[in-house]
Amino acid sequence: MELTRMVILLVFISSSFFYPCVQGRIHHHHHHHRHQLKEHPKMSIAQPPMAEPPQTADSPSYPPALAPQPISTGPNTNATNSTAPPPTPISEGTSGNSSNNNVIFDVRTFGARGDGLSDDTEAFKSAWDSACQAGSAVVLAPQGYSFMIHSTIFAGPCQGGVIFQVDGIILAPGDPDSWLSSSRRQWLVFYRANGMTLQGGGLIDGKGERWWNLPCKPHKGINGTTLPGPCDSPVALRFFMSSNLRVHGLKIQNSPQFHFRFDACKNVTIDTISINSPALSPNTDGIHVENSEKVRIYNSVISNGDDCISIGSGSLNIEVQNVTCGPSHGISIGSLGKQNSRACVTNITVKNAIIKHSDNGVRIKTWQGGSGSVSSVTFENIHMDTVRNPIIIDQYYCLTKKCANQTSAVFVSDITYTNIKGTYDVRSPPIHFGCSDSVPCTNVTLTEVELLPAAGEIISDPFCWNTYGASQTLTIPPVSCLLQGLPRSIMDIDNLMCY
Repeated sequence: MELTRMVILLVFISSSFFYPCVQGRIHHHHHHHRHQLKEHPKMSIAQPPMAEPPQTADSPSYPPALAPQPISTGPNTNATNSTAPPPTPISEGTSGNSSNNNVIFDVRTFGARGDGLSDDTEAFKSAWDSACQAGSAVVLAPQGYSFMIHSTIFAGPCQGGVIFQVDGIILAPGDPDSWLSSSRRQWLVFYRANGMTLQGGGLIDGKGERWWNLPCKPHKGINGTTLPGPCDSPVALRFFMSSNLRVHGLKIQNSPQFHFRFDACKNVTIDTISINSPALSPNTDGIHVENSEKVRIYNSVISNGDDCISIGSGSLNIEVQNVTCGPSHGISIGSLGKQNSRACVTNITVKNAIIKHSDNGVRIKTWQGGSGSVSSVTFENIHMDTVRNPIIIDQYYCLTKKCANQTSAVFVSDITYTNIKGTYDVRSPPIHFGCSDSVPCTNVTLTEVELLPAAGEIISDPFCWNTYGASQTLTIPPVSCLLQGLPRSIMDIDNLMCY
């Protein structure tokens, strides 16, 4: 009797405040959800939203278009049979790892076809908006279906933490010409999605091959020739101005550009994910973090065409553990200080990692002319397998050969390398410290570093330029090129450091 009253009350509230009513289904924890769902009348699906995307990290401000979008309360009211009484979305749990008593919003009840060809964008948007209003709720993309979604923004803040459960496949449109010009820089954006969890055993596929082969991209031909033309490519998953996030268990592949990007986020945990794209796919960073703090990346496997993990300006308290990386460009801090900008990065820890068959291992890269600092960075317990440049600091980072020397530089200090072992590609020295003439690197410490050539028997000497530090133990190769103490040219370190 009490349950009946609760159901009647929920139906009344739903019909009073959320007309047209939310389309949902009842799920029970002791049955698999795929067998609980009933057929739903076919609905017409609106075109994807045309919101202007937020600017990327190259721009210091963000446009008004990223303001929260109006929240819809259900599917298109003009849909076929829209006057039919909708079910009330009550559930005792989901098929994923979410807590019990979460309301489930299956995207199929909002009109998603899941055939891999139909545009399911509006169904996902409606399911998100309804879950966002409901509070602790689940947006479910069920197993056995492939959902094609155009570029869109899932906006908060929500009444409670929303779980975005991907058990099926989510696909991007594969043809760049089908993307609106205003949405070509990002695909799925989560804005102010505080407390959100993105999880599941499914797959998110960015369908990036045709983007990689745009005429403006570096080709595989002679001298990496390119042609002029529009070159924007979308980031697959972008989290913007969100806190208390969790990403767990997903597979992400073939992003047109970065697979994940976190901007202005706080308290993020990424755990047990798989990222995969071809080794020659351009600019397909696995996870990029910028202007964010307290980000933890654990127990994941990343293979892609650029940095496995890249840490940009404004990053604070970043922890990477148990990550397998490669083929790739390694794990990078930077590039920082581009176009004379100020960059601040501090308290970064990378430990218990494997980097294999990659262009770089653990790297810090800054442009000349920048300012600010990179400080308190620890690389510990890292195994290198045939890596070119296993350990590298490059304060002369430049994408062409025409970058002029400049006096200003991002200050690099308090960098520790402990138990870095394995093999390196003999085309480059295993250790490269190239620091600024005017702003040297300081307090660089090496302990238990053993790097042997992957081929041959000749061990290359490390390269050092204006680098101050010490080897705490005997290293292979011996690092005798470090300068002792502190440079006299740095009289006021407080003016260089970021606090």
